[in-house]
Amino acid sequence: MMPIQFANASVQVFESALYRTTTTVLQTPDLVLVVDPNWLPEEVYTIRRYVTQIRGERPLYLLFTHADYDHIVGYRAFPEATVIASEYLATRPDRQALLQQVRDWDERRYIIRDYPLAYPEVDIVAQHDGQVLQIGGTRLAFWLAPGHTPDGLFTIVSWADAKIWLPGDYLSNIEFPFITHSSKAYEATLHKIKAALPGWSAQSLLVPGHGDVTTAAEEVLQRIQEAANYIQQLRATVQSGQPFDIEALWQRYAFRKGMEAEHTRNLDLMRREYAAAQAS
Repeated sequence: MMPIQFANASVQVFESALYRTTTTVLQTPDLVLVVDPNWLPEEVYTIRRYVTQIRGERPLYLLFTHADYDHIVGYRAFPEATVIASEYLATRPDRQALLQQVRDWDERRYIIRDYPLAYPEVDIVAQHDGQVLQIGGTRLAFWLAPGHTPDGLFTIVSWADAKIWLPGDYLSNIEFPFITHSSKAYEATLHKIKAALPGWSAQSLLVPGHGDVTTAAEEVLQRIQEAANYIQQLRATVQSGQPFDIEALWQRYAFRKGMEAEHTRNLDLMRREYAAAQAS
């Protein structure tokens, strides 16, 4: 059985055994929405079976927050779904390389799936901040969210009194920022999420791509601040040449062996950004 991290009458958040990766399934009177179905074959099958049980005659939508291989691996398990993603995800020039990462991950682990692997074909494209998709009484509002990757998408789904915040791989309580695209863009995305906080309500729920959900606006604000502080500390380390306080980092984040390489990559990216700024 795949663990259920959170559940109520409208939302079920599945948690993979790998990297505490989440998949959100929400149902409204108008639709069923699946967000980033992942990881292992039995886990994807569990999600698919649940969707089949609850869907009825409602249309099925599949939302991808970004194109990291762990988030797109379950795409073709839902061939009937209408796919939503950012414009950059839909048009990425390196999409075949991203798909190859999925194939390589499975091959290295002798994994066999009962559906084909493919890069998502996007039906509904989010092109700009504030874009809204209205489906009956269900409203999906989109903000482009580059930084972690160039193709990120931050989405708030609302219906009746409920709001589900879907930031993708931002605002995790178990990971510091993993920056593969741009530190400045990452900070801008954090600012967008913070700017949306006045819309938080008692029925709001934040579901990060990895880690724990939260229903508290104060917790969301804390996660935004922690992420911003980490990036600022990275930048200060590179600019000053002083060592990063690594022991404090591992006192805050538990999975050191899983994240040491990500911290090193963050420092390398920050050095490249600093060098480019100095050269300009």
